[in-house]
Amino acid sequence: MSLMARLNVNPTRMELSRLKARLRTARRGHKLLRDKRDELMKQFLDIMRQNRDLRRAVEAALERAHKSFTVASALMSPELMEQSLMYPKQSVSLSVGYKNIMSVNVPRYAYTTKNDDKSDIYPYGFMQTSGELDDALTELSAIFTDMLKLAELEKSVQLLAIEIEKTRRRVNALEYVTIPQLEETIKYITMRLDENERGNLTRLMKVKDMMLKQAGYGQSGA
Repeated sequence: MSLMARLNVNPTRMELSRLKARLRTARRGHKLLRDKRDELMKQFLDIMRQNRDLRRAVEAALERAHKSFTVASALMSPELMEQSLMYPKQSVSLSVGYKNIMSVNVPRYAYTTKNDDKSDIYPYGFMQTSGELDDALTELSAIFTDMLKLAELEKSVQLLAIEIEKTRRRVNALEYVTIPQLEETIKYITMRLDENERGNLTRLMKVKDMMLKQAGYGQSGA
């Protein structure tokens, strides 16, 4: 015996037709949402793999840059280090666009520099600074694009995870609540209508029998 609570509706043919239409819509919606959930999961796992590989590369590059900074800090005085990096020559402008993945708008970052002179990443002369400081800045400049890409991927993973969870809840609500409720209610209304039909048929048969008996009695009395 089903324990799913049915909807509180009047057991009429009009209500039955309405509920059958709702059930067809719910089943179509369930299939579409399930397909969306599966495609979101596919996209999510693909981006996760990209994110994992890129994060490893970025972390390795940052570690190399940090080692170079550490050596440069040991070879240069704190005052000279601060003075060397105080006034950057290059500037960066960041713009944000969006890409739609299964109705989820994930960010796309792009940047432009003030000029194309690659030597402008060094805001100092080379006479008093350490070569390790040059190496650190070169490393950081080289991975800047990867760091932006990593930010894109990590935000995309976060947004897709939220959408996957929302879609999963909607799929489960349709699969385990809405559709079973509609099916149970349709079954109940159909059963009640069948009972009413049988009751009407029984009454009609009784009326017919009574009419036949009355007709027969009238004939015998003549």
